[in-house]
Amino acid sequence: MSTDDEISANAASQGNATYRRLLDEIREGRLMPGERLRETELAERLGVSRTPVREAIRQLEADGLVGHVPRIGASVRKLDYAEVMELYEMRAVLEGTAARLAARAASEVELQELAALNEQLAGAGTGPEASQLNRIFHATLLDAAKNRFLSRSMLSLQRALLILGPSQLSDSARAVEAVDEHRHLLDALLTRDGAVAESAMRAHIGAAQRMRIRTLRERDRRLDDV
Repeated sequence: MSTDDEISANAASQGNATYRRLLDEIREGRLMPGERLRETELAERLGVSRTPVREAIRQLEADGLVGHVPRIGASVRKLDYAEVMELYEMRAVLEGTAARLAARAASEVELQELAALNEQLAGAGTGPEASQLNRIFHATLLDAAKNRFLSRSMLSLQRALLILGPSQLSDSARAVEAVDEHRHLLDALLTRDGAVAESAMRAHIGAAQRMRIRTLRERDRRLDDV
């Protein structure tokens, strides 16, 4: 590999690493919707040059997570209530379909893995581990549906959902409810009842949607009081 190729490969690697770090910060709520992304400040904080930061911001724009606000510049996108509702409506459709397909196509090993993940989630509390286990549970269910086109559609939706920030499982009551909802879903999967599995998943997503809207409204009230 020539020196120029090595420099190019290193720049690409730094750009990807910076992109992943910013993606994590959006997911965890450290970069909030509407927050401005200043290249110089980000480069200094992340310990990289402005070039990988610029490339990472471009990738986030391509994902639909960042937009340009007039006279402000690149900022994390902020979804209005209508967009949040639409996102969850599509999530209910796609994940409900995944549950129905998984009832037919999931192997016994996959069902056992889902049950084990949910039991781990039950004991994880409300910290980052719980959020990670929940993501793995839903990803495992999607894999068990064995439909590549559905998986691609979910990937696009999941990127948009990152704008909403941290998982609702930071709320202790919601964490307990989610585990119970997963168990209801698992019962339907184990009996290979696709219709009940889809209904259970749609109910699960509906509960998450209601909690999300409530959280957003409380956040907006706090901002109005400042």
